[in-house]
Amino acid sequence: MKIAVIGTGYVGLVTGTCLAETGNDVICVDINEAKVKQMQAGEVPIYEPGLDLLFHRNIEQERLTFTTNLADAVKDAQIIFMALPTPPGGDGAADLSYILGAAKDISKLITEYKVIVNKSTVPVGTADKVKAVFAENTSIEVDVVSNPEFLREGVAVDDFMKPDRVVLGTKSERAKKLMAELYGPYVRQGNPILFMDERSSELTKYAANSFLATKITFMNEVANLCELVGADVDSVRRGIGSDDRIGKRFLFPGVGYGGSCFPKDVQALVKSSDDYAYDFQILKSVMEVNERQKTILVDKVLKYYKGDIKAKHFALWGLAFKPETDDIREAPALYIIDALVKNGATVTVFDPEAMNNVKNVIGDQVNYAKNQYEALEGADALLIATEWSVFRNPDFEKIDNILKNKVVFDGRNLYDLQKMIDLGYYYNSIGRKLLTP
Repeated sequence: MKIAVIGTGYVGLVTGTCLAETGNDVICVDINEAKVKQMQAGEVPIYEPGLDLLFHRNIEQERLTFTTNLADAVKDAQIIFMALPTPPGGDGAADLSYILGAAKDISKLITEYKVIVNKSTVPVGTADKVKAVFAENTSIEVDVVSNPEFLREGVAVDDFMKPDRVVLGTKSERAKKLMAELYGPYVRQGNPILFMDERSSELTKYAANSFLATKITFMNEVANLCELVGADVDSVRRGIGSDDRIGKRFLFPGVGYGGSCFPKDVQALVKSSDDYAYDFQILKSVMEVNERQKTILVDKVLKYYKGDIKAKHFALWGLAFKPETDDIREAPALYIIDALVKNGATVTVFDPEAMNNVKNVIGDQVNYAKNQYEALEGADALLIATEWSVFRNPDFEKIDNILKNKVVFDGRNLYDLQKMIDLGYYYNSIGRKLLTP
């Protein structure tokens, strides 16, 4: 098939590349000329494991191209994906200006039937708004399909190529046939393509992410309670995770969720609920608890230093909101840094992939190390905010020789408690026994 993808952000680029991998001719459109030139030159603008291989292969085989010219992209495309940002506004509502603006531009260019696919995460009723834009600007028949993405950063290529399910919202039989043909190669092992109405599809994405955010937040609350009652969150996690009704995933406690999806989607679902005069109390509590959880590590630091860290210097391992990505949107590390600096401390940071993105956001508010051990130089204590694999089995003998004091505040519970006891560390983690030498 001939496919156009409007927007080459995280979702758009993964979508376009993976669609090309199954033999489709894909042209990706972006208004950022520098970025388009970068991609045309074979440079992947984001870090996502496995994407570069597919990206280069499909460019070389001329199935994947990039342009700034919308007219060229949509001219021959049978299916047009809109993968555009929907950032939250001041009231939490998703900003649909990019989606509706693109729909208007496309409507003035098409000369034959097209399937318009909303790939962005959008509120309930967006498909109807997009349909209205086309009806107002053209007499050409189009079908608007809601096709929410369920890509996890760090494993997005696998998620697209082998999806748990594909959700497609449309009542059009013509569109159903085309979309089923397009996605057929990705579900050959029997995972379902779920057809439903557009509004149900739109709500499915928000409901899924909000449920996972709630599960994470619930476990963080349990972890906080464990510390007060003397229980061990790892034991509790295993105890409840072995129940098939609950499952093992998303039960690891930490310093809160971040990223581009969970915070925005929870907020948007609350706003949509408010618009319909429904008080979604659980999700409001989830947002409140997660906001507190992001700086719980700093609370532990302040308690240890009796509220005064003005002369202290800290090492921070991990900046991305999760491992295997360079995404720092709503990353807990940024909140930790802000709180430490506001309390008068200085910080040296290290992350395998997210350093440049942090520099672009906060500049010289912190020092940047070349590796995890350099970050420890002159530090009074180590804080851990992201569970990168490289942090899981460090050289503790080397750490002992560099870190001024054997003090670790671990926001991701990376280390075995008995090992830290044997090494003589003050080790303060999440929902587990506090170790003091």
